[in-house]
Amino acid sequence: MKHSTPEFARIAEEGTVLRCQVGSGVHGITVSGQEDRDEMGICVEPPEYVIGLRSFEQYVHRTRPDHTRSGPGDLDLTVYSLRKWMRLALDGNPTVLLPLFVPESEIVAVTSVGRDLRANADRLLSRRAGRRFLGYMRAQRDRMEGLRGGKHTNRPELVDRYGFDTKFAYHMIRLGIQGVELMETGRLTLPMPEPDRTWLRELRRGGHGRAEALARTGALEERLTDLCETSGLPEEPDGAWADRWLVRTYQSAWAGR
Repeated sequence: MKHSTPEFARIAEEGTVLRCQVGSGVHGITVSGQEDRDEMGICVEPPEYVIGLRSFEQYVHRTRPDHTRSGPGDLDLTVYSLRKWMRLALDGNPTVLLPLFVPESEIVAVTSVGRDLRANADRLLSRRAGRRFLGYMRAQRDRMEGLRGGKHTNRPELVDRYGFDTKFAYHMIRLGIQGVELMETGRLTLPMPEPDRTWLRELRRGGHGRAEALARTGALEERLTDLCETSGLPEEPDGAWADRWLVRTYQSAWAGR
């Protein structure tokens, strides 16, 4: 199903409860003049798209055409239905969890529903998230090494300049650092604190080599693997609370139409 139709754009705009930046800018790892802008939104869709025959899971808007890499100043926006976002969040998806922790300065739009969601972040977190961070970190390493997705997934200009794809390397280590923080504290610090922020920015510019990046990834992988078993977070998120919250939120939103 096409996700960028005018119909879906209207649903996303009228129902948005939270929208914020989620890309490198919110992590504090931008490289001057080289970044697009990634945003994520969450919306309450109308009842006919939940209990009727229609379907809405997400709206996607990109400044550039499909299958074209975004460049400086471009916007990539995804607005999820609240129900889909909640499913992904409970499963521990690293990107989907970011709206729970972004600073107020990075929030584009928020309603009382969005604020309530952020206030209850702890109910959505579990060791399951640690395992997702671990899996995403390993996937970035495999892509950097050309073991997943084929060499066409690398950015040839970075490989030519530095000998490896430094953007895959940056995401690989960022996911490890943030996964460890989440399992240890139940929070994500955004933008990322020093000295990691500067170290990762240096990595993106080729200031740290492939061997150093892989060595740091190995240490993070070991620590995160251990935390997935020993973290003080619960083994599973509070799905029962999320279910009640969703029903109450949708009923309230629809009653006010």
